[in-house]
Amino acid sequence: MTPPPNLSPAPAITGGTFAYDDLAAATGRFSDANLLGQGGFGHVYRGTVGGREVAIKKLQAGGGQGDREFRAEVEIISRVHHKNLVSLVGYCLYGEQRLLVYEYVPNKTLEFHLHGTGSGRPTLDWPRRWRIAVGSAKGLAYLHEDCYPKIIHRDIKAANILLDYHYEPKVADFGLAKYQAAEVTPVSTRVIGTFGYLAPEYAATGKISDRSDVFSFGVMLLELITGRKPIMASSEFQSVALVSWHHVDSPFDMQQRQFLCSSTG
Repeated sequence: MTPPPNLSPAPAITGGTFAYDDLAAATGRFSDANLLGQGGFGHVYRGTVGGREVAIKKLQAGGGQGDREFRAEVEIISRVHHKNLVSLVGYCLYGEQRLLVYEYVPNKTLEFHLHGTGSGRPTLDWPRRWRIAVGSAKGLAYLHEDCYPKIIHRDIKAANILLDYHYEPKVADFGLAKYQAAEVTPVSTRVIGTFGYLAPEYAATGKISDRSDVFSFGVMLLELITGRKPIMASSEFQSVALVSWHHVDSPFDMQQRQFLCSSTG
């Protein structure tokens, strides 16, 4: 049996595996035409390096949080390997610039397929939804059960599940991930993540464990089954969390219940 990967803290990062000019050229100087997405810590661009399609995340320059995300990604994701986790190809350090190079996953995110706008986008059928749920669970289980110390992702959500051409999911974005060295000792940390997915005990205490990830995965699973967003507007001034939603009047609910019964039977 192959022993689990040793994930003791990595040494300080002292250099990059890609030159900044090469990554800039690969993305058309970070052209909007190659922009795949953007978030609070940076932008992601499509590019080609050495004949291989890649996704290049350019973190916001000069930000302490961006630098911490960069180090977390390099230290953690470069040491784990699973078909349901996105692969890190390399990285670049250039002055204040921090860039991460990932495998290119072509079919956007689960969030896009559930909630994205635009015509001509087919609805995810149940076999695909089942494949996404199972694959995401396998990737998360690998982090929690096959890595030592275990890795807490801290931001499991539909936007961080990438899909390949066959709708095989890959868990992405490890910038907030933490190690949990002791099996039963939660990690104390600043509360950070995405509203609607946060476990209540984490939001209340700031202590996170693998159970916090499982709660977030549960919210994502409800989202995948119902097609509803984790936070839904219930009136002009109020919103309701998906985990508190009890509406069961639509015809689609019968299909959901049949799906759950057939999946667990």
